[in-house]
Amino acid sequence: MALAIGRGHKANPEGRMALRDHLREFRNRLIKSAIALVLGSVAGFLLYNPLFGQLIEPIMNVAEAEDRFASINFDGVASSFDLMVQTSLFLGLLVSSPVWLYQMWAFITPGLKEKERRIALSFMAVSVPLFVGGVFLAWLVLPNAVRALLSFTPESGSNVITAQLYLTFVMRLLLAFGIAFLLPVVLFGLNLIGVLSGRQILKSWRITILLICVLGAMAAPGPDIMSMFYLVVPLLFFFFLATGLCLLNDKRRRRKAAKRMAETESMADVATSPDDLKNL
Repeated sequence: MALAIGRGHKANPEGRMALRDHLREFRNRLIKSAIALVLGSVAGFLLYNPLFGQLIEPIMNVAEAEDRFASINFDGVASSFDLMVQTSLFLGLLVSSPVWLYQMWAFITPGLKEKERRIALSFMAVSVPLFVGGVFLAWLVLPNAVRALLSFTPESGSNVITAQLYLTFVMRLLLAFGIAFLLPVVLFGLNLIGVLSGRQILKSWRITILLICVLGAMAAPGPDIMSMFYLVVPLLFFFFLATGLCLLNDKRRRRKAAKRMAETESMADVATSPDDLKNL
């Protein structure tokens, strides 16, 4: 059996290992990811109070600007502590994402070929900045989203918002933006494995633009139509960028297929030439 990855990888380029070594490798990667998550959660715990102040600031601004009651409500004795733990874990997951994504990649890649490893590393290198960029954009959009949603409250009404529900709303908004920014990676990945062609993606551009606009209106509802474009414009750019990359990849794939076919035909012509038939 081959040695574990790290000690015998040079002598074992295919990355094969015994089941026991494979489980040991998985355990080590899991422990490293857990340590990164714990450290990130500790950092999130220390940053909880200033972060929570930033989160509820849009609500306080609405209360001051419109001169009506709006506040965050903790509906239980331990709810404030539960909210602190959940927020810290969520922040820890975001902060430690480069570490646990790398550990996941390092665990998977020994079973891949060299070309597949490069593709997997490229996808990870692109996905992390895109996801973080989407989360950052959602953070910028959050005040407009809160202001727009609270504007539907009648003049005689007040907003007593449960902290747990508000945190869930913020997390969903951040994740929605982050995942939405992974659209080009998903499309290009489906194109690489042959599920979608560039022409198929391009044919659906009308439906895609409609869905992106609907998503932008739902995820970033601002007081004016411009707030929707904070999400719509980047998504449209990434969609057409991914479409262009898929079309180029299809062209490269057709060129390679034509070259292989030409080589096969030339070999067949040589095999059936008159001189070869005489030798037979």
